[in-house]
Amino acid sequence: MLLAGSFFLSLVLTGLVKVLAKRAGFLSHPVRDRFSERTVPLGGGIAIFITLMVFIVTATATIKFFPGHVASLAQSRNIDPADFLAKVNQLFVILLCALALLALGLWDDKKHLGPFIKLAVQFAVAIAAALLAEVRVELFIKNPLITSVLSAFWIVLIINAFNFLDNMDGLAAGIAVIAGSILLTAAVMSGQVFVGGLALVFIGTLLGFLVFNFPPAKIFMGDAGSLVVGFFVALLTLRTTYYHEAESGRWYAVFMPLVVMAVPLYDFISVTLLRISQGKSPFVGDTQHFSHRLKRHGLTDTQTVLTLYLATLCTGLGAAFLYQVNLVGAILIFTQTFMILAIIAIFENTAQNDKSSN
Repeated sequence: MLLAGSFFLSLVLTGLVKVLAKRAGFLSHPVRDRFSERTVPLGGGIAIFITLMVFIVTATATIKFFPGHVASLAQSRNIDPADFLAKVNQLFVILLCALALLALGLWDDKKHLGPFIKLAVQFAVAIAAALLAEVRVELFIKNPLITSVLSAFWIVLIINAFNFLDNMDGLAAGIAVIAGSILLTAAVMSGQVFVGGLALVFIGTLLGFLVFNFPPAKIFMGDAGSLVVGFFVALLTLRTTYYHEAESGRWYAVFMPLVVMAVPLYDFISVTLLRISQGKSPFVGDTQHFSHRLKRHGLTDTQTVLTLYLATLCTGLGAAFLYQVNLVGAILIFTQTFMILAIIAIFENTAQNDKSSN
């Protein structure tokens, strides 16, 4: 129900925004040293946000104004009804944080803001989410201040990883669907109703958007979309429970988000280091991402995107088994992840050598 509903609402809204963006002249034009060579409507992030907002507001209203229904649902799931009611304020804060990122992204899509303004707003949003909505990692640290600071840095990192990843048609949204699906599995195994429900809505929303964004894209999400998508991926990674004290031997499951996000983080870190080594600002876009290097090998846009989907799925499937395996199995999963990243590095270096020899 949640998956299908969010998919169809997102599909309709994305199509509507595409038409309105064309009429309003809200377009992405070809720019030197950027991937896109076509003029494409922007504003896909608006459709993504509105879809998420509709479902979050509906959930909040249901919890607030229909406590009897919520109580019966909670009891059927063996959950304390008070836990449902405690989520209202958190959902409201999450929605405000997403709205702030949407506004920041739209402003950047129109005016091309400097990196420091964007980072300042991102950190403000991340700190608010960690402190007010308890979107923070617990792990083995009990000090809420330390965990809030660590979580804020993680949120900003994932937001920017997806902002960087939005460099080719269908790439950021598709990888977010894969990451969200793996995290949904973890939430289901932990019996987390809220996180699982949010993951379903998130996945359905992006699938509806992908109908228009898959190569060749008919609309871009823009920074307004990539910032919101990155925030919700970070939210899912932090609110999902990976470690249970009753299963103390499987503490390594806490590394699941790193394994799931291995490919996006590798792209973000490698491109950042590459730009710095060239004396460039890491926040100035170019065509040095892994996706662009793959295309220089002769792959089409669709083949490039599907290759990166496959790489992310390979690391994600390994992460999904961290719950079941022993320490030796976990080491094998980490080794597999490293080997996948090593293959990516080989492709990058080969592409670079090919380019320099031409």
